Amino acid sequence: MKYEELIENFSWEEVKKKYEGDPDGKINFAHEVCDRWAKDPNRVAIYWEDSLGNTETWTYRKLQEKSNQMANALKSIGIKKGDRVAGLLGKDMELVVAILGTWKIGAIYVPLFTAFGPDALMHRSQDSGVSLIVTNKEQASKLEGRDVSFQLLLTDSVNNEGKTFWEFVDSFSTEHETVLMDALDPAVIQYTSGTTGLPKGAMNAHKGVYSLYPYLTFALNVEEDDVFFGGADLGWSYGLMACTFGPLSLGAKIVMYKGPFEAEKVFQILEKYEVTNFTYAPTAYRMMMAAGTEVLKKYKIKARKFSSAGEPLDGEVVRFFQENFGRAIYDHYGATEMGMVVNNYNITDMAVKPGSMGFPIPGFKMALVDENGEVVKQGDVGQIALDTTDENFKFLGYWNNPKKSSEKFLGKWFLSGDLAKQDEDGYYWFQGRADDVISSAGYRIGPTEVEACLMEHTAVLEAAVVGKPDKTKGEIVKAFIVLNNGFSPSDALADELSLYVKNKLSKHQYPREIEFITELPKTQSGKTQRYLLKKREYEKQVNS
Repeated sequence: MKYEELIENFSWEEVKKKYEGDPDGKINFAHEVCDRWAKDPNRVAIYWEDSLGNTETWTYRKLQEKSNQMANALKSIGIKKGDRVAGLLGKDMELVVAILGTWKIGAIYVPLFTAFGPDALMHRSQDSGVSLIVTNKEQASKLEGRDVSFQLLLTDSVNNEGKTFWEFVDSFSTEHETVLMDALDPAVIQYTSGTTGLPKGAMNAHKGVYSLYPYLTFALNVEEDDVFFGGADLGWSYGLMACTFGPLSLGAKIVMYKGPFEAEKVFQILEKYEVTNFTYAPTAYRMMMAAGTEVLKKYKIKARKFSSAGEPLDGEVVRFFQENFGRAIYDHYGATEMGMVVNNYNITDMAVKPGSMGFPIPGFKMALVDENGEVVKQGDVGQIALDTTDENFKFLGYWNNPKKSSEKFLGKWFLSGDLAKQDEDGYYWFQGRADDVISSAGYRIGPTEVEACLMEHTAVLEAAVVGKPDKTKGEIVKAFIVLNNGFSPSDALADELSLYVKNKLSKHQYPREIEFITELPKTQSGKTQRYLLKKREYEKQVNS
């Protein structure tokens, strides 16, 4: 199939027939990704495994029953429609069940990432007004001493009645009537980092399960008989939707692995579960390539659909997979607020140009626009934008932040904040960010939050954070620090500051490199010119 055929033959009316709810009326995310597939009691939904070798197989029927019990359990502790419930766990089945149960009662799910520190967790929890966080003792310890108004439900402890998490859940009926929601009611509040201010909660509607269809079907090419393995964490939009609930919405089987990334372990999982469809961040693919062909020869890999997202893939990695698996890696681009909107499509026979994000997604109108909202000429750099006159794109806005929501629009265009250009064949090529968001190993990191954390340290007078080019991670976080009087630059102080951020924010946001300088470059109005610092880092790499 050719890309042009996808565009020509695509119909949202046909997509509607794939779902039991009405994307223009009443629908519920949980029903579409779980319950409608539970009619067959033996249909497998999830193969779960951890780093210790423990395994579980969950059918859609089991997911339905356990999430029904969870829905009843949530209601028993006072959670109701419209409340916000956060999950702060790794790839645990308790988390999957909690998310489904949240949706079933009409509550809104707030993903939290386990690498976040206390400050990051408190901002997201307080800003969204969560009523409950489902977590474990290790993660809950980060909130000790904090003034919190929400409840905690621990998965590895007993409650006031002396019941474990599962004993508590299992004490409720497996019968529950899922609440039908208006299509544009929020299902998820996903926090996303920007360059100014603190992270904002982008709302995703119950209709979002239907809007995922073109990406899942054409770019990932998920089919009902696929065994799908996606590596991203459920604390992030790609892990939550593309790697977990998206494939489940099509009735596929997914693999969830709870453990640290190791290239050979990934090969073992691919062989053991006969994975046919695989997606991971570019950093993971680079590490798999680095493991070498001798390791590859030990395993029989069935996967022939490979996808990636997070930052552009380099040609060396794409060629390695082409040569060793007979299949290129198909690179994808998206944003939390828009979904995956420019892609290479596994369903087609399109040529993959390493480094290119591919073509706009069927079903949505995309363009590259200038600062006036005018479409740029082919070959010129413009901001990736989505035409909002299309009724199937609905950005619900940022939670309780209408000002930041309105800033995403320019006339009829919804702005991504990312720059690209289109070559003579229509392929899009990423050119950088219109803002200063750092893209490191698939994570989007806002510099403001890291700078604010650094400046809480007594040694720091001013800080500016940028992305420095890195062969493995795409970019690493680099901080430029102006010290307070009485402090002197040293390697020990640099290490102390990095650890300070790592402990307070998260393991992916801390500066991996710190440079002490006497002053930051600024505009006449006093704004730090991060782009000058970033330009310097990129020039260093070119000249090295």
